[in-house]
Amino acid sequence: MKILPAIDPIRTKSLTTSELRAAFLLENLFQPGAVNLVYSENDRAVIGAALPVKESLLLPTAKELAADYFAQRREIGVLNVGGAGQIGVDKNIFDLANRDMLYIGRGAKEIVFSSANAAEPAAFFILSFPAHHSYPTTLMRFAEAQAVHLGTPEGANQRTIYKYIHPGGVQSCQLVMGFTQLQSGSIWNTMPPHTHSRRMEVYLYFDVPENARVFHFMGQPEETRHLVMANRQVVISPGWSIHCGAGTGAYSFCWGMGGENQAFEDMDAVGMEQLR
Repeated sequence: MKILPAIDPIRTKSLTTSELRAAFLLENLFQPGAVNLVYSENDRAVIGAALPVKESLLLPTAKELAADYFAQRREIGVLNVGGAGQIGVDKNIFDLANRDMLYIGRGAKEIVFSSANAAEPAAFFILSFPAHHSYPTTLMRFAEAQAVHLGTPEGANQRTIYKYIHPGGVQSCQLVMGFTQLQSGSIWNTMPPHTHSRRMEVYLYFDVPENARVFHFMGQPEETRHLVMANRQVVISPGWSIHCGAGTGAYSFCWGMGGENQAFEDMDAVGMEQLR
């Protein structure tokens, strides 16, 4: 398992484009027939993807976790951004359509990913944090997620936030997870931006057309940086960093957080006049 060290804001200011991408951007998590996992020292998050095609894929543990099995001391959120698939958790089988999410509680020993159709494989985005308590493994359908409509046509930011794993939805220890879908003609997300020093956040951009890109903004408000991102790429956002973006067209992104609390509204707003 690749380990990404936590990078402080002072060093971030001096990174070249390639160094910035290496430190915060995960470009190739989704690989056919493979499970890929990355360990971030930011709140000990594990970020990964499973893309089963013909064969089922087992979620492995790793020596870096020093655990007998992956979820021995961890909880997991999984969003399907591909075709129909299944996740086996010990003796239970969960069917996931596109945009369905599964919460897997601490203590699950065997986790297996599979696709219903190899021609249209499932694509599972995986986000995991340490857990101090075991909550039930729970499937939430896209239609069951709490939907919050935000933005205006004038601001080019009409979007719907779908909340799955949060205090008002699926229970967890510290994981908060959902996704945001922008309407056609809207490109901006999370602008004006914010930080939340008590939690880190991870973005997976998906449903980005092949010839389109998302410009993801990060860094301290007075020293912003940007990353140019393509479909199914992931960015790590430390607690000190803003996280917002603009695309060359509409797109969706999965957001997941872990840290000191689960309050979705716990954020420190950044005024537009503060941005540099």
